[in-house]
Amino acid sequence: MTATTTKAVNYTPEQTVEMVSTYVANPTQSTVETLALNMGKTVRSVIAKLSREKVYVAKVYTTKTGETVAKKDDLADKLGAIVEGTEAEIESLTKVNKTMLKKLLDAFEAYEAQKREPQIRDNY
Repeated sequence: MTATTTKAVNYTPEQTVEMVSTYVANPTQSTVETLALNMGKTVRSVIAKLSREKVYVAKVYTTKTGETVAKKDDLADKLGAIVEGTEAEIESLTKVNKTMLKKLLDAFEAYEAQKREPQIRDNY
């Protein structure tokens, strides 16, 4: 004889519809906190459910200057692509300080933009 177990439903279909519609109308942390309070759930539980429903928008982390946070690997990949480095060379760039990677990438991008600028003027 096999025992069957039923999974406990954390949110009813009605709660899910209400949660999704409320969040989509105002996708903020405050809305998540209000939903959690009204439904007697934790904020983390509400975020998990909204994520499963594919409507949750994760907050975007920014630096002190307001820029989006860049990962060292992403900076190294961009820089490596510019200089056409091998996979091993690009991998070695990840050992460089993140601030220096950002400065190098900014300098290369400025140089590339400056290089293209005369070509653009010549075409007019």
